[in-house]
Amino acid sequence: MNWAGARQRKCRAALKREPGRKSFSMRHVAVGQPARNRSEDAIQRAIIRHLETRAAPNTFWFHVPNGGYRRPAEAKILKSLGVVRGTPDLCFVKDGRAYFLELKAPGRPLSPAQEEVLIKLRDCGAIATHAHGLDQALAWLQARGLLKGEVQ
Repeated sequence: MNWAGARQRKCRAALKREPGRKSFSMRHVAVGQPARNRSEDAIQRAIIRHLETRAAPNTFWFHVPNGGYRRPAEAKILKSLGVVRGTPDLCFVKDGRAYFLELKAPGRPLSPAQEEVLIKLRDCGAIATHAHGLDQALAWLQARGLLKGEVQ
């Protein structure tokens, strides 16, 4: 068995757990990303689909692409440009308030860097938290008025 074949089988298994996904392509898989984070990617993709159709008016949101493997030279450059380890996955601004959401697969703990960043954000007056799984994340977004309507 070659390396690419084994990798494709693992990726297909991960994609089967992602609802709505009908095709497979290696371009959707981050090189060097541990398998445990792919379930968090699936949660994030689902949240993005909700945001694209249900984001409340006057809500700006974006993802900070800090995750994944970096070669040492690239990591050094990014750090010098201000990349902060542990920055939450999703950032929102609505009505002058800043919101930050770190996504975790059920049963996965926050890293020490993620805990530290969430505390610093709260100390600065932002609303920052983490959510385990899609349901918890959607409930948090709805409770803050960042999503309109109800999940069906």
